[in-house]
Amino acid sequence: MSQYSLHNFHIPVMGLSFTVDTPVKVARFGISSVVSITEHNMLESMRSFYCHETNRPYVAITSKDDDYRSKRITEYLNLLNEIVSGQIRDLCNESFENENDINKYFLLLPEYLDVKQLYKQMLSTDDVAKKNKLQNRLRNYIVAGAIDVNIMTKVDRPAYDTNGQALPPEFSDAMTALRGFANSSLNSSVVFSAGFNSKLYSYCEQFRDFFPDINGVVKKKIIIKVSDFRSAQIQGRFFAKKGIWISEFRIESGLNCGGHAFATNGLLLGPILEEFKQNRQILYDELFSMCQAALAQKERTCFTENPDMRITVQGGIGTASENAFLLQYYEMDGTGWGSPFLLVPEATNVDEETLHLLATASKDDYYLSDSSPLGVPFNNFRKTSAEKQRKERIEKERPGSPCYKKFLAFNNEFSGEPLCTASRKYQHLKLNQLNQDDTKATDEQLNDVIVKDCLCEGLSASVFLVNRIPVPHNLKAVTICPGPNLAYFSGVFSLSQMVDHIYGRGNVLNSLVRPHMFINELQLYIDYLDREIKKTFGELNEKKEKQLIAFKENLFKGINYYRQITTKLKMETSQFVENFKNDLLECEMNLKIILLPEPTAK
Repeated sequence: MSQYSLHNFHIPVMGLSFTVDTPVKVARFGISSVVSITEHNMLESMRSFYCHETNRPYVAITSKDDDYRSKRITEYLNLLNEIVSGQIRDLCNESFENENDINKYFLLLPEYLDVKQLYKQMLSTDDVAKKNKLQNRLRNYIVAGAIDVNIMTKVDRPAYDTNGQALPPEFSDAMTALRGFANSSLNSSVVFSAGFNSKLYSYCEQFRDFFPDINGVVKKKIIIKVSDFRSAQIQGRFFAKKGIWISEFRIESGLNCGGHAFATNGLLLGPILEEFKQNRQILYDELFSMCQAALAQKERTCFTENPDMRITVQGGIGTASENAFLLQYYEMDGTGWGSPFLLVPEATNVDEETLHLLATASKDDYYLSDSSPLGVPFNNFRKTSAEKQRKERIEKERPGSPCYKKFLAFNNEFSGEPLCTASRKYQHLKLNQLNQDDTKATDEQLNDVIVKDCLCEGLSASVFLVNRIPVPHNLKAVTICPGPNLAYFSGVFSLSQMVDHIYGRGNVLNSLVRPHMFINELQLYIDYLDREIKKTFGELNEKKEKQLIAFKENLFKGINYYRQITTKLKMETSQFVENFKNDLLECEMNLKIILLPEPTAK
């Protein structure tokens, strides 16, 4: 049975630590989730922790071991697989009595499934023989949620040995993570996010599990996170020409998401989903033909049956009706619910202080920042202990962070040694450079330097605090990166409460008036355009001018598209649909008054 055939949602990767052990928490209930595998130090600490928790022997993998980073990842994933497999065995052997997990497994399932009706039938019968027969049938439906992993393709720092000599390319961060996953015992997927990385993608060819076996089954699948249809075509073709099948394209809103925000050129989620809906069969046929031809040319086993190619969507979903609309109207195969699960301790790792801050936050506490050393807009939370620490360091005239992990050390501005722009060393050098110029540095220039913050430590700290594990270097400040949609959720919730909300059996939204997810994203894009225009003041070139014009035109096209589909919002009340139309009109007016800047005189 497919591991995606029961629940129609998954929990996406969040930060480095927030979902690092989510499979241990939710996979036994059939819920799939995604683990970040870049930070091997944290994974090794978590392996030690869970070996102790489950009475398993633990042998440390140290930096003296050959290929230690990859081995740490492999062993942690193997441990997750062992733990979840054991949980499923135990769950299948439980009686349907009291509040055992086996009951929770079926209670969490959506109502429309036949197996859910079978469960209700089992509960209602008084015939002992019939009840036992139904219970045995139900056990056959139990399957673990997927233990998928995430590799952010842009985080691919080259590796060096202890003498400073460059190691072969396959020892870079992303390739090491891929090797760690490929060598694991998991039968699951790797999610590639943050864009195209040809070297990383080509490296997949080195591992047998990414190709169909003698029965046409692919043990290690690939999911690509995309922002639009064109991206899916380009990346899908790249893999297909190598004989590697993409099992899922995971569409994510460019701005209405958590973590790094990769804005499209004004293309909105609705029109993007429409293009996938209209062209998914064309995409499938093209990629399948390419893939089969490549497999035959390489004399590898071809697919004996047509493989699945799922299309899923995530980013800003907040209600059961939105979830159902995406599945039914756009024919999505699943949805991703991320940020709301930060308020569910049963599912994610958020330390007590940060959890309280999130649970009581206001809408203004969520904002799009420039704090990421990657130079990509980053969805941030104002009240974090990391933000407090960053400001305290500035007040002490010691801006920047000690850079121990160096995962984001890419800047070569000052020396042969790549530096992270959030590091104390880089910020010291850059501020000195600005202050030595003939013209005095502006506040804006200075802020562009000191706004960068350490994500390697900040996005890792929470899992250590939650599990009372000593925090490396005592860097306890937490960075958290929820999407703006979390503003409509207040409180701390159980897993059952959040799943019930997704399926329309309950409601955990707060009292804030919440527009449709499409409206929320549209407003974010209008704000983003306004911000980008202000950045170009005095520096607008012809290329940027064309980009801004196209951006604005795409937003107008998106508004017109949304007007056309208002009649499709059949699950919403008539008042909600009327509000949707009014919100579109207001957004259109706000967009019209945004004027493009005059080109810079040559």
